[in-house]
Amino acid sequence: MRSPSTKAPEARRTLLGRTVTAAVVGLLVVADGTFAAGAAAPRADLAALQPPGWVRPAPGDVLRPFEPPAARWSAGHRGVDLAAGPGEPVRSPADGTVAFAGRVAGKPVVVVAHAGGLRSTFEPATATAPRGAGVRAGEMVAHVGGEGAAASHCGTGGCLHWGVLRGEDYLDPMALLGEGAPIVLLPLGVG
Repeated sequence: MRSPSTKAPEARRTLLGRTVTAAVVGLLVVADGTFAAGAAAPRADLAALQPPGWVRPAPGDVLRPFEPPAARWSAGHRGVDLAAGPGEPVRSPADGTVAFAGRVAGKPVVVVAHAGGLRSTFEPATATAPRGAGVRAGEMVAHVGGEGAAASHCGTGGCLHWGVLRGEDYLDPMALLGEGAPIVLLPLGVG
């Protein structure tokens, strides 16, 4: 717990289109009555933030959760790793268009652009739908793995990394499904 005279650093971020001011103190997130940047919204408010029709791209458990970096250039985990083996289908989490299908740094990557400026990224994933194809939520767009999959942090099998971006900001994909990790929010000045 911090002393009352120590002010926590503040950050202004955009989370699902809302500008928020937040301060992080240890593991406690302190915010001005709204949501902390990069964190999941409280379950009661998820319905207001969750775009309609989003589904999991793979049914497996979350092996590694979203861990937002402290700054854009800092270390973090900019997505979630879902349990999925080589060859398993990757489904579009929402309606959209296949914006990219190819290799990035030697890894097979697929990107689907969605409404509202959101983009889903998948790796290691080899496209089954061509670039420019319109896809519906739940439609197969790729399969896990492919040439270069070993270069992915998932290795040759075991997971699918799913990231979601709005502009250059990464969001917690699970929050879009209403499955984000619970957090504690308090008004600024408490604690």
